[in-house]
Amino acid sequence: MIVYEYPFNERIRTLLRLEDLYEKFKFFVQQEHPMQHHVALATIFDMLEVAGRADLKSDLLQELERQKQSLMAYRSNPNVAAEMLDSVLGELEKVSHALVAAQGKTGQNVRDNEWLMSIRGRTIIPGGACEFDLPSYHAWQMRSAGQRHTDIMHWFAPLAPLFDALALVLRLLRDSGGPVKMIAGAGSYQQMLQGKVYQMLRLNLDETLGAIPEISANKYMLWVRFTRQGGDLKPKPLEEDVPFELTLCNF
Repeated sequence: MIVYEYPFNERIRTLLRLEDLYEKFKFFVQQEHPMQHHVALATIFDMLEVAGRADLKSDLLQELERQKQSLMAYRSNPNVAAEMLDSVLGELEKVSHALVAAQGKTGQNVRDNEWLMSIRGRTIIPGGACEFDLPSYHAWQMRSAGQRHTDIMHWFAPLAPLFDALALVLRLLRDSGGPVKMIAGAGSYQQMLQGKVYQMLRLNLDETLGAIPEISANKYMLWVRFTRQGGDLKPKPLEEDVPFELTLCNF
C-alpha cells in the first residue's frame, strides 16, 4: 500500500515538510561518503529555511499542552488502557520539557557560525560549493567519516527537541482517525465536509493499481481525482473505479 497525505492548513504543511527533511537528514548523515554528508549538511540549511517561522516552537508547545490536557481527561475512563495512557502522557511531558529548555531561535547556533553560513551562501548557487570556492570546506570533507558525522550531529543537536516534538504531534494526529474503505467511481471521488475542520487526510492505495491521487480540499469539500502515468510519465485521467482507504485526521 502507498500512503498519500494531504495537509488542510499551512501549519500541518510546514510540519510535514520538516518531517520529510528530517527523514532525508537521518539517511544521509548515517552514510560515509563526503558527498552524502554534504547532502546532510545542506538539509540542515533547508530545515532552517522551513522552520524559520518564529511561532513554530510556541505552536508545538501549545499543541503538546493541549494534547496533554485532552488525554488526562481519559484517566477516569475504565475503557482506556491506563498503562498506555501514562506512557503517552510521560512522552508528552518529556518532549515538552526538552523543547522549553531549547533556548533561543531555532537553529541560532548554525546562524551564528560564520563558517557554516559561508557554506550555506555558496550552496544556494548551483555548483557553488566546489573546492576552489570553499577550500576550507573541501578540507573538512577530507576528514574521516566519523569526524564529519560527529560535527554534523553537533550542529544538529539544538534542533533535535523541535523534531522530537514535531514527530510526536504528527504521530498523535495520524492516530486520531480510522481508515474507511471508499471507491472512486470512474476515477473521481467527492465528499462534503459540511464545515467540519480537519487537519490532514491520509489516503491508502494499492500500488498495483498504478493510480495516483490528485487531492484538493477545503472546509466544505474534499475532491480526489485519480490519474495514471503514461509512457512519458505525464499523468493522464483514470476513468475506471478505484478502491482506496480514506482517513480524516483531526486533534
